[in-house]
Amino acid sequence: MSATEEVSDPEVQAVAWDLSPLLDGSGEESVDAMLADAQARADAFAAAHAGRVDQLDGPGLATAMRELGHLQELVGRVGSFAMLEFSTDTAEPVNGARLAKVQERGTAIETTLLFFELEWAALDDARAAELLAFEGLDFCRHHLASARRYRPHLLSEPEERILAEKNLSGASAWSRLFAEQSSAIRVAPSSGEGDEPIPLDQALSRLFDPDREVRRDTAERVTTALEPGLRTRAFIFNTLLADKMVDDRLRGYDHWLQSRNLANEASDESVTALIEAVRARYELPRRWYRLKARMLRVPRLADYDRMALVTDTDEPMGWSEARELVLGSFGDFSGELGDLARRFFDERWIDAPIRPGKRGGAFCAYTVPSVHPFVMLNWTARRRDALVLAHELGHGVHAALGASQGVFHHSTPLTLAETASVFGETLVFGRLLESAPTPESRLSLLAESIEGSIATVFRQVAMNRFEHLIHTERREVGELSVERFGTLWREAQEEFLGDAVEVTPNYESWWSYVPHFVNVPGYVYAYAYGQLLALSVYGRYEEDGASFVPDYLKLLRSGGSMAPEALGDLVGIDLADPGFWEAGLDLVERQLEAAEQAARDAGRLG
Repeated sequence: MSATEEVSDPEVQAVAWDLSPLLDGSGEESVDAMLADAQARADAFAAAHAGRVDQLDGPGLATAMRELGHLQELVGRVGSFAMLEFSTDTAEPVNGARLAKVQERGTAIETTLLFFELEWAALDDARAAELLAFEGLDFCRHHLASARRYRPHLLSEPEERILAEKNLSGASAWSRLFAEQSSAIRVAPSSGEGDEPIPLDQALSRLFDPDREVRRDTAERVTTALEPGLRTRAFIFNTLLADKMVDDRLRGYDHWLQSRNLANEASDESVTALIEAVRARYELPRRWYRLKARMLRVPRLADYDRMALVTDTDEPMGWSEARELVLGSFGDFSGELGDLARRFFDERWIDAPIRPGKRGGAFCAYTVPSVHPFVMLNWTARRRDALVLAHELGHGVHAALGASQGVFHHSTPLTLAETASVFGETLVFGRLLESAPTPESRLSLLAESIEGSIATVFRQVAMNRFEHLIHTERREVGELSVERFGTLWREAQEEFLGDAVEVTPNYESWWSYVPHFVNVPGYVYAYAYGQLLALSVYGRYEEDGASFVPDYLKLLRSGGSMAPEALGDLVGIDLADPGFWEAGLDLVERQLEAAEQAARDAGRLG
């Protein structure tokens, strides 16, 4: 079964989410009514509290926060609906217009309520501590305490209003343009794929092909497809780099990553320690790539060879088989977790098929606690897609369990956001490895595992390095040319890959379709943080067995109600330990050693 055959399979085509629970009714009338209700409630809230936050007592603060929570839920439901509809068809003008309308009216509501955050931050520490001690604030205490960390970086209320209003025609608008541009990229088909150009995600999946000529040809075709909009995407990048530069200057941030670290509740020192620890171990991925070159019988890998399968076939997997694999793996770990994961399938919380105009990649949208999360995939029917499904359902069950914390504590910082996703993926990987019928199949799985860790830990840190270079140069030198973007991308990739992989000229434009650089500057290091954390959490499960399950579920149910260090304590992980990163990297090295042994067992080293 080929990828192109599977994506047209009626079973997969029917896996589309039902977004109706997000609205009070149906259609634009419901969207408009909910936004109007939210604006009316925001106006009433402002009339009751603006200029008087310092007069609230404990019960009054709790009442005010509950009303703010209701407002966030209401706006969040409409915003999630608009975003998810847009994601499945970015080319549909109605979807784009709706998203713009929701963002505009959401911003108006946000500016109406800005006073509360500013007045709360302005309270002196003693008064804030007195209020936070009130027992009725459990549902928002950590949120309120965390918000005060932004005190040095908040502007006056008029200034904050201007920035919020201008964001609609600023960063938000440019991010939408990037999504529309990148979703429209089409790659010329190879022989046997028909006459119609194919989506970028589908083309990139050919880089797993065991035939090197297919991979080389794919890389050329992808580069050709990226070329027409390259200058536009570079302009978008430059504009957003400048926008962040100005925002950071106005808010008094010392460097480009400081605001992201603050949002992640991570110190600059701990993030620097993570990044430097990973860069110091770049020899681990290089060691794998040299081994892979031997298995592929090539002197040296090229960039288009990195994801090549080391066995002869890319094992297919149908939707039903993947569903039962993932549900069985989750259910064997915890019946509660398995039952919760099954609801994603039974209640239409997943959108799986590849479609024209659909956003690439995969994600889980938390939405709001009063509804449920949604998972988006681009299913190509390979075994690795089952691991992507497990990854996103890991996010999904984390979101569903964390919903009990309410809207203020629903989500974790990005640094912990990958814990459940990587854990779920590792559960499914273990099931696949147990059932591998041959040494070749076992090698294929272990290769996928080490390459997953390389992509999530080392490649993401290399992408963080690229971000550092472009943000720094934009601030110190000025606007970057397309060619300069390519040079800095190559520099970061060559530091990561060393002499083990050739970075070809074709690869120099591949920075231009990565959404994280546009949507969430500084995001990517959180993947490395989360992967190393999740591997450590899974190591605890291997040590403790079934007795670990309640602690793990408690972690998921806690959402973002505690600081990251306290959440780590729930599962016996000390995030404050300077040696934590090295311990996680040692686990990656053990993965590599297992893959090397599998290559020997399969007789692939000659």
